[in-house]
Amino acid sequence: MADYLVIVESPAKAKTIEKYLGKKYIVRASMGHVRDLPRSQMGVDVTKHYEPKYITIRGKGPVLKDLKAAAKKVKKIYLAADPDREGEAIAWHLAHSLDIDEQSDCRVVFNEITKQAIKDSFKRPRAINMDLVDAQQARRVLDRLVGYNISPLLWKKVKKGLSAGRVQSVALRMIVEREKEIQSFTPEEYWKIKAVFNKSGEEFEASFFELNGEKVDLKQEEDVKEVLKHIQGDKFEVTSVRKKERKRNPSAAFTTSSLQQEAARKLNFRAKKTMMLAQQLYEGIEIGKEGTVGLITYMRTDSTRISEVAQTEAKEYIENSFGKQYTNPRAKGKKSNNSQDAHEAVRPTSTLRDPKIMKQFLSRDQARLYKLIWERFLASQMAPAVMDTMTVNLDNNGVRFRANGSKVKFPGFMKVYVEGTDDNKGEEDRVLPDLEEGSNVKTEKIEPSQHFTQPPPRYTEARLVKTMEELGIGRPSTYAPTLDTIQKRGYVALDARKFVPTELGEIVLELILEFFPEVINVEFTADMETSLDHIEEGTAEWEKIIDEFYQSFEKKLKIAEEEMKEVEIQDEPAGEDCEKCGSGMVYKMGRYGKFMACSNFPDCRNTKPIVKEIGVQCPKCKEGSIVERKSKKRRIFYGCNRYPNCDFVSWDKPISRPCPKCNHLLVEKKSKKATTVQCTNCDYKEKQN
Repeated sequence: MADYLVIVESPAKAKTIEKYLGKKYIVRASMGHVRDLPRSQMGVDVTKHYEPKYITIRGKGPVLKDLKAAAKKVKKIYLAADPDREGEAIAWHLAHSLDIDEQSDCRVVFNEITKQAIKDSFKRPRAINMDLVDAQQARRVLDRLVGYNISPLLWKKVKKGLSAGRVQSVALRMIVEREKEIQSFTPEEYWKIKAVFNKSGEEFEASFFELNGEKVDLKQEEDVKEVLKHIQGDKFEVTSVRKKERKRNPSAAFTTSSLQQEAARKLNFRAKKTMMLAQQLYEGIEIGKEGTVGLITYMRTDSTRISEVAQTEAKEYIENSFGKQYTNPRAKGKKSNNSQDAHEAVRPTSTLRDPKIMKQFLSRDQARLYKLIWERFLASQMAPAVMDTMTVNLDNNGVRFRANGSKVKFPGFMKVYVEGTDDNKGEEDRVLPDLEEGSNVKTEKIEPSQHFTQPPPRYTEARLVKTMEELGIGRPSTYAPTLDTIQKRGYVALDARKFVPTELGEIVLELILEFFPEVINVEFTADMETSLDHIEEGTAEWEKIIDEFYQSFEKKLKIAEEEMKEVEIQDEPAGEDCEKCGSGMVYKMGRYGKFMACSNFPDCRNTKPIVKEIGVQCPKCKEGSIVERKSKKRRIFYGCNRYPNCDFVSWDKPISRPCPKCNHLLVEKKSKKATTVQCTNCDYKEKQN
């Protein structure tokens, strides 16, 4: 008979931990929260210090019954929920449900599910931290007061099924305001001048830098002509050569935010998918003879701190694998601004579990994410890369071109990993030939090119998470569910993996802005997150912070109930009739973008994708035209509009002109570094600007 009962959240975690603790312990899962505010009512008594009314969650009765039965058979119960506010609150609710003294040493926490970490945590049990519980309660109560007061208004004035929340409304505002910036943007013309120079048979590029020692704005073609008329002949003098060494430091190990961003950039994972896979890696994977092992540390964190044990193991691995020169004695990681620093950065539980070895035990996506986490952590503990850089000025009658080159002298951390960027521009060598001051080089060609300024880009998930983090909006556990909610509600859609607001989203935002401006004020939301941190630290009372907000919010709520007008959303006609019932088709906005639907819904449920012509004749049947389509996984591909009569299909975008070499189909090939046009039949290839 076991002496101890350990309660965790998930069965996967229970299985892993039970193996480490031995026969005296039984481990059971609560399957998350067992108590919560009721769904059918507010559940917060604003007249009694905002006292929350907790009830057993529907469906959790049998779980609680089993836990109570197990509790009667043991001497002591340990509550081992996740090491954050949410986990502390789960432990507190379990303590209430199972009659456990919250002041007793019933709580154990661990940052990683490994044998040593688990055993160590049970040597240091503690009481439930009520400051952490109060911080979570404050967030829950605040969000309930906002959501359960504004949402019914939106149901009544706009349409059923809508919701409004503190963090989700701010995220929506950011997306809508970015779209307005894009719509109101006026492109401005500008020009660039590039030249190709030749030095003893080696060609290199340089760009126009200045005229007669002054910067010149090339706003129109006339400005370019003015520069070019100064150039005399095809010889340029090398007037200066500057060489120097530059160090490039590795990125810190992952936080929740940076993990979501990098997984989006490098793996095309949505934030929700990243967190789901990370949870699996944290809770435990069967890896052969070792059994079930947690492969990464806890994945909800805003700290880049690394334990000394992990640093030492990584240092030994790096020295053995790459050499002592690749180690970095100063690599530690640190607490960032606004960081709760409750636990470490996201890292592998052991550097020795190489992704190549672990691959056989993991699903494809688990393996890809684990490899990303492992490489990022290892690189964070490695020496900086050293770059040899070279800057050259080339002059001709007052016209100066400048060439920049760089070459990796010592790869350092880049041997393992290089961080991605939102614009997909990676680090690459740009080697210049050996040039000496006073020498001459010849121009092969000078190419002016016209450009136009671009509007700010729409938010990708990665870019939005990064911006929210920088502004102090939300916390690690809130990013993924926030982005998921605004899509489920139909407030935004994804177009080419970028957020676009829907008409519904714009209407909802306008109403909230008019009547509840403080709810979607970026500074207010960030300040509220800071207040929640203060509650967690024990320096603020949660009831007082809620009261300060609610006193003014309640007054605005009464005004909104009286003055908010009803809004009817008219569907835009699509200009064609439904082939099933003859009614007009209309445009609708779904979670994944616009589509056509019958206006006779719900009597007729016919829907159709919006077909986008790309102006290219089908190369196979010569009768149809190529249209852009989307696969079941939302990936864009191209096919003939006569399908199924013609089955032409291509992942690459066909272009209208034929190959100049063999007259076959040309397609656009896109990579992270460049877009090229290639022939589908021969080796013809051309690089796009």
